[in-house]
Amino acid sequence: MRAVEARFETEDDAAPLEMLVALFEARGWPCEASAEEISGEIQGSWAKYQLRAIWRGEDRVLQLLCLPDIRIATEKKAAAQELVALANEQMWLGHFDIWSNGNVLLYRNGTLLGNDGLLSLDQAQSLVEIAVEECDRFYPAFQFVLWGDKEPREALKAAMVDAAGEA
Repeated sequence: MRAVEARFETEDDAAPLEMLVALFEARGWPCEASAEEISGEIQGSWAKYQLRAIWRGEDRVLQLLCLPDIRIATEKKAAAQELVALANEQMWLGHFDIWSNGNVLLYRNGTLLGNDGLLSLDQAQSLVEIAVEECDRFYPAFQFVLWGDKEPREALKAAMVDAAGEA
């Protein structure tokens, strides 16, 4: 983290993709960037997630996509869509979608930045952490539905059980 802080003082803001590249580099996460997009991989608790950030400068919107590499089989699509709706009811920021192109599950969050179109280090860290945490939180429920043949409500209930105490 110090590399990011050395590059940008904690109160400094930067162009959104530039700040995300610095964050990825500081954390040792592989990434590729262009003028409008950054793409990289982050290890979550359950899987590696592909993270993409797309910058629309004319609208000052940063869209963050986190893909847990889950493809939805045609025969499971109705159950997966029900689970997406149930999961989205539990979320405050962002939402899950199933992309029609390839039936891929993804988390999406759009952030409108201020008139200057800049992103702070705290914002960058929060956006990435929230995306990974939400994918980690609901990953087991999708596993239960897609590979364990559980009903969506049952899968969500089983996945949302918090362990009491510590091992």
